[in-house]
Amino acid sequence: MASEADPLRILEIGFGTGLNALLTAIVSKSENREVYYTSVEKYPLDNEMIASLNHYEFAGVNGKEIFQLIHSAPWNKSVNICRNFSLEKKEADFTCLVLTGKFDLIYFDAFGPDKQPEMWSRELFSKISSATCTNGILVTYSAKGEVKRSLKSCGFEVSLLPGPPGKRQMIRAFKI
Repeated sequence: MASEADPLRILEIGFGTGLNALLTAIVSKSENREVYYTSVEKYPLDNEMIASLNHYEFAGVNGKEIFQLIHSAPWNKSVNICRNFSLEKKEADFTCLVLTGKFDLIYFDAFGPDKQPEMWSRELFSKISSATCTNGILVTYSAKGEVKRSLKSCGFEVSLLPGPPGKRQMIRAFKI
């Protein structure tokens, strides 16, 4: 089940290479669906690393243009990237960030609990839960039992999905 919200408000925790933002922008444009996308990143990639990425090669006709707009967008300011897609990249430590507004979809793309335990605490999932609309969706590549238990204790109904290449499973959780 996908979110039916329109406009769709997305929160991404861990901007990283910008791949999620790029793919979401491409889909929002092709489906004529308005998206307000907020991404939080504590350690933005440097320009040399960004220049080495080739995500846009897999993103269709306007992929390179949208990729460049996403990465050239200033931090801490909302920018219209393309028709139907607005992006605000926040350079911040999510554990200290005060969230405002509600979100329909959360991409929780932090490194795993073994590498960044502070990002996977029950308190952090409670903060995310408070900012998630009823029936909102959270997805994460982690499928650890401790993550499932924390999400359930914070008001999410948790299910497992097949993971991407190299991952057996991932979590999809609905805010109840």
